[in-house]
Amino acid sequence: MRDIILGVNDGLVSTFLLVAGVVGGGLTATQVLLTGVAGAIAGMISMGTGEYLATKSQEEVFDAEMKLEARHLKEHRDHERDELRHMFGAMGLRGDDLETVVEIIDNNDDAMLGVMTGLEFGVVDTEKRNPYFAAFASAGLFLAGALPSVLPFAFIDNTGTALLVAAVLTGLGLLGVGAAKTTMTKTSPIVSALENTGIGFAGGVLSYFVGLAFDALISS
Repeated sequence: MRDIILGVNDGLVSTFLLVAGVVGGGLTATQVLLTGVAGAIAGMISMGTGEYLATKSQEEVFDAEMKLEARHLKEHRDHERDELRHMFGAMGLRGDDLETVVEIIDNNDDAMLGVMTGLEFGVVDTEKRNPYFAAFASAGLFLAGALPSVLPFAFIDNTGTALLVAAVLTGLGLLGVGAAKTTMTKTSPIVSALENTGIGFAGGVLSYFVGLAFDALISS
């Protein structure tokens, strides 16, 4: 869901804002198409490399913390046990129940390491992300989001008509993404869809008028 929201939504919004701006600036359909394709490719590469570096760095930090935590368990076991007791105590465990849980976990090094890293850093091995998969997913999703804004200009010569078609397709995409994220957030799909679409179109209108203003400025 994170990849969908960041990848597809970014592709939908940023590319639509780009084409709206250059249409407002008076470019022809061919020029808008070239601009849109260049923006889509640049955004795809940027999203992919950015996600790869971010995910890889996150995993490297996590691995380093895991090694440090493993050393702490060997050299400062009593302190780590007290820390574990404090964390479970903060969750509501008391008395014998607390001591029993701490004792059971403390008797297994792997369990102790897993619990400590999970509670301290909020990450477990099953939730770790592959940086290559994250990169390709983000890049592909961005490109998918960019297509509705670019494709109309490949088939329609009138930039106003092409922009209208792009706006409709992008709006449908924004509605879909806004509604889809509520499967995880459990909020209203209608409100989320309209909010997502409204933000995208507000940016598109602003971008279009910036293009108009720029065209008027350089033409005067």
